[in-house]
Amino acid sequence: MHDIEPYYHWIGEYSAAKDPQSPFYGRQYSEFEFSNTIYNYFIHPQWDNFGSKTLYAKILYADYEKHYAIIECIGEWNDCLYNDIMIFKQSVIEILQQHGIHKFILVLENVLSFHASDDCYYEEWLEEVQEEGGWICAINLLEHVERDLQQAHLDDFIHMGTPLNGIPWRTYRPEHFFAQIDQIIQTQRPKMLF
Repeated sequence: MHDIEPYYHWIGEYSAAKDPQSPFYGRQYSEFEFSNTIYNYFIHPQWDNFGSKTLYAKILYADYEKHYAIIECIGEWNDCLYNDIMIFKQSVIEILQQHGIHKFILVLENVLSFHASDDCYYEEWLEEVQEEGGWICAINLLEHVERDLQQAHLDDFIHMGTPLNGIPWRTYRPEHFFAQIDQIIQTQRPKMLF
């Protein structure tokens, strides 16, 4: 796992460490010192620790004028033992929301497992973004992770599945990637809580 880096080809356009509105503003990274682990496996030092024991993230791009963020994650998403959604929402998502982000693209191809608990934080997150015309989506999920998310009924709150899986997102500029996702979501049945 130590050689799986967060996507870095957009770093010239956006860096969360240089963005004063980012929860990771001011972070400094080493290419050689591996200190973060998922269980007893070291991960690449470019991933950001936001307080979870098993899940790390990287804000790859945030556009405050168009109100979207692209966030890549790695590890085990464990709501059952560690309440990862609460930590993620409070430490990352809510800070971005305070600065006008209400469309979230979660790249979850490196999330290796998911363990559910209750869905109240997902419901709250969707309610908040819907007030601003926003949405949440997850792309390129591993098949068993998607199945576990669906069994927990989190697809009621997060757009996922076909055609959001299998997108070659690394071939796009961030604005084109967002435009494609936004178009897909606009054509799907909207997630509504009412």
